[in-house]
Amino acid sequence: MIQRIQSVYLLLNSIFGGLIFVFYLWKTEKKVYLLDLLSSNSLLLKSIPFLFILTLIVPFVTIFLYKNRQLQIIAGRLTILMNLALLIVFSFLTLTSQKYVSISEKGVAMFLPILSLILILLANKAIKKDEKLVKSINRLR
Repeated sequence: MIQRIQSVYLLLNSIFGGLIFVFYLWKTEKKVYLLDLLSSNSLLLKSIPFLFILTLIVPFVTIFLYKNRQLQIIAGRLTILMNLALLIVFSFLTLTSQKYVSISEKGVAMFLPILSLILILLANKAIKKDEKLVKSINRLR
């Protein structure tokens, strides 16, 4: 069932999430990309790229779980929680980090988790609509 609208939302989420590796997060003296965070000493900064990779993989795998809609909803909620965690970490870093106090410009990549949240919410809404339709058809039998 790749032709369902929630599959399109989940695929767009994975594609737009992959743009995080192309765009920069913020700009200080130089542009800071996601993979630059791996070279830092902080465990929090090193975990951000792995969390982003999870937010790419989980929705893509969720596309192929179309026979189990409840598991799709759970995976969508998990992705929402991961994206909220990323937003909180980014907010925390830009507001309190000593190294990035002189952030002059936020990059596009800082706002990609917001786009991901919107797409996952739309996908979960469509999955719930499908589940409701299947339950109503089963009731009529």
